[in-house]
Amino acid sequence: MEVMKQLRQGMIRDLVAGRAVRTQQEIAAALRERGYRVTQATISRDIAELGLVKVVRDGAHVYSLPPRLAESDPTGEDRVRSLLRDLPVEVGESGTFVIVRTLPGSAHPIAAALDRARWPGVVGSVSGDDTVFIACRDVSARRRVRARIVELAG
Repeated sequence: MEVMKQLRQGMIRDLVAGRAVRTQQEIAAALRERGYRVTQATISRDIAELGLVKVVRDGAHVYSLPPRLAESDPTGEDRVRSLLRDLPVEVGESGTFVIVRTLPGSAHPIAAALDRARWPGVVGSVSGDDTVFIACRDVSARRRVRARIVELAG
């Protein structure tokens, strides 16, 4: 990882640990104030790589560092399990897609963890702010993936 990326991500960690940050724009503005040149795409990637999630704090949805399952970086499977356990999700399906709805700002970490976990039958995922579309190989795979997500979510 390049040095500037490490410094920027360290600053983001400090930022969300030290105050309530609700949007990617707030993160970008805070970084710019500290001399970092960033784009929304960079912030989005950093949020996914850091595993930031949205939690409710004092009635507002804010970014937070998730609790780690272990001292080392969790595997994709561990990360999926942790996110689905810790975040409220609604699970639906359509055709060969599983659709997961969650808190605003939390869809991208779920999609990134699913991609890293490489579940059998999953072709890939696409996320927005609060929705993940999981493309499955066929309807049978969709049923298995949906059941697994529901099980992990509790």
